[in-house]
Amino acid sequence: MSPAACAAADAPVTARQLAALMHARRTVLPKRLGAPGPEPVEIEQIVGAAASAPDHGSLVPWRFVVVPPAQRGRLAEVFAEALLQRDAAATPEQLGQAREKAFRAPLLMLAIARMGPGNEDIPAAERLVSAGCAIQNMLLTATALGYGSALTTGKALQSDELRELFALGRHDEPLCFISVGSVLAEKAGPARPAPGRYVSELGCAARHPPCG
Repeated sequence: MSPAACAAADAPVTARQLAALMHARRTVLPKRLGAPGPEPVEIEQIVGAAASAPDHGSLVPWRFVVVPPAQRGRLAEVFAEALLQRDAAATPEQLGQAREKAFRAPLLMLAIARMGPGNEDIPAAERLVSAGCAIQNMLLTATALGYGSALTTGKALQSDELRELFALGRHDEPLCFISVGSVLAEKAGPARPAPGRYVSELGCAARHPPCG
């Protein structure tokens, strides 16, 4: 278990500390995530946090597929094939870079939205919101356990080879890859937007802080 996780187990976290931790979460690119990764009990905590996401109708409109080390090579070839389909002139170096992305971060999983038949009163947008909440819960839990994390996308997500590798049904929508691991190098992230940029009050001009 990571040092941060041990500390969290030894002492209760106050609400103020928890809020500060949530605000501290930042994206750490997969190339800066390395060993040690989450242990099995920590992975259970991370993926278990998804179940706390809002889920109207209890559809569980999301799922996650972990890519273990033994399967990274198969994913690497999918990344390379997807690049070749987009650019037949891709160099061996570029193909190598595409393959290398499959081997970053100790914990790697694909997030998938279930967009198929279910309760038709629940729109697709609501299912995507639920999936996003599930993912954020997992990222926050990884942060609480002392790990860095990132979401990554890319054109390979829409390739037939990736859909085949992950056995995606026609109603499954691959959303992103989730990477989790120990932070190998700290790097300052972009400035966070102030609430005034994204919060307004009904009856006030758009893009202005709430009325006082």
